[in-house]
Amino acid sequence: MPRFDHFSKEALGFLTDLKSNNTRDWFNQHRKTYEVEVREPTKGFARHMSDALGQFTGRRHDAKIYRINRDIRFSKDKTPYNAHIRISFAPQSDQVSPPMWFFGLSPEKLSLGCGVFQYDKEGLTRFRAAMAGPQGAALIRLAEEMEAQGLRVSTPDLKRVPAGFDSAHPHGEALRRKGFSGWKDIEDPGFVTIPDLTSRTVQQMQSLRPIYDLLLDLS
Repeated sequence: MPRFDHFSKEALGFLTDLKSNNTRDWFNQHRKTYEVEVREPTKGFARHMSDALGQFTGRRHDAKIYRINRDIRFSKDKTPYNAHIRISFAPQSDQVSPPMWFFGLSPEKLSLGCGVFQYDKEGLTRFRAAMAGPQGAALIRLAEEMEAQGLRVSTPDLKRVPAGFDSAHPHGEALRRKGFSGWKDIEDPGFVTIPDLTSRTVQQMQSLRPIYDLLLDLS
């Protein structure tokens, strides 16, 4: 297996064509291209990124590659495939829901993210307790700073501060969240076809590092 360095232009072309021809017949006719240009390079990239993020953060990371097949059982959209590549990288941690890194490549753009989409019950209790204290003020400042840098930041999930907290709590914006994540969009997906993709991706993720550090250190 060749050592991974970057995705090919054929990989982007496959995703673009799949978006326009999202049928099982078309996919089966182009399955070899998918396997050679998309599936195997994605596995290689995931391995390299796991190692690189381990060096970047000091914690081992495990990668999850999301399936190209869509779950259409309860969806009105019956197209069978995802015309994108999605990978998440989770650090080894004692936390139930540690912050993860995200890589999302579509024919339109590349999106790099970090955070927790939504905590489970146990994680949410811990998150809210932290948000009621100094870390809540830190999260609010961080969201403002990231938006000022042009990064996308998730918005609060609730209209009101949850029960058990003062409705006028100074950290209300943080308490109304069920998770927190930030995203850096790279509008030219051709970014992934340039050599040394792994180190360049980690470099782009540096602007998201404060999210990782804050959420990993919830007390």
